[in-house]
Amino acid sequence: MNNVLDFVPKIPVAEKIKQFTDWVTNSFSFLFDPLKKYFEDLMEYVADLLGAVPPVLVILIVAAIAFFISGKKFGLPAFSIAGLWFIYNQELWDHLISTFTLVLIASLLSVIIGIPIGILMSKSRTAEAMITPILDFMQTMPAFVYLIPAVAFFGIGMVPGVFASLIFATPPTVRFTNLGIRQVPKELIEASDAFGSTAVQKLFKVELPMARATIMAGINQTVMLALSMVVIASMIGAPGLGRNVLSALQRAQIGPGFVAGIGIVILAIIIDRFTQSMNKKHDHV
Repeated sequence: MNNVLDFVPKIPVAEKIKQFTDWVTNSFSFLFDPLKKYFEDLMEYVADLLGAVPPVLVILIVAAIAFFISGKKFGLPAFSIAGLWFIYNQELWDHLISTFTLVLIASLLSVIIGIPIGILMSKSRTAEAMITPILDFMQTMPAFVYLIPAVAFFGIGMVPGVFASLIFATPPTVRFTNLGIRQVPKELIEASDAFGSTAVQKLFKVELPMARATIMAGINQTVMLALSMVVIASMIGAPGLGRNVLSALQRAQIGPGFVAGIGIVILAIIIDRFTQSMNKKHDHV
């Protein structure tokens, strides 16, 4: 007996998406090609610049920054020194620099794009209603799927890795910015209006300062999500510690893969503690 669904023709979703992707790639190649070139040059420059600094000096600078942002406590500096020394000892320093460059660029772009969108959502119910489903789609889509358009538009390398990380990591900054501004007490908004503040003055002198802790929490999540894409982005040629993990997985090399994984964890903990400490420091100012 035939299933009733057999009488319904198959909807050509895959074919239409392929046609659309091909059209975008061909129509906007004049934009994608320069973006790939310039971004590759920028990231290589940043990686070379960071790599030119002696590892010992980098470790000491990170430890000094950790000491001051943690309230002159020794826990975070000690962990930073031990963790970064371990990565250097395992001859993974260059891979660490590549990973940090990818995370840094992706996170900065996510923040630059996410905060204005979050502000727009906080000011407009219509914008919030339109953007929220897009954010839901971006957060629920499996991370591997983002590699498909990234490769289609930019080929392989670090640029598509940043592109995929950007899509995956931007929603928290957008959502937390929107939430933080909407949670600003109405009394403060009314007081700023009573003193004749313009919309711009009210935004930069009242709403954003009051929402800073919430926005920083969103940025923290964005950075962590960008870092979580390191291994996945290595599948399309992004350099760094993720490539070591992927290579070890393909060759069933448990030891090297575990060491590279520990390197990623160390970097994640340091970045997480740095962003949290900076947020706590602002809260006490």
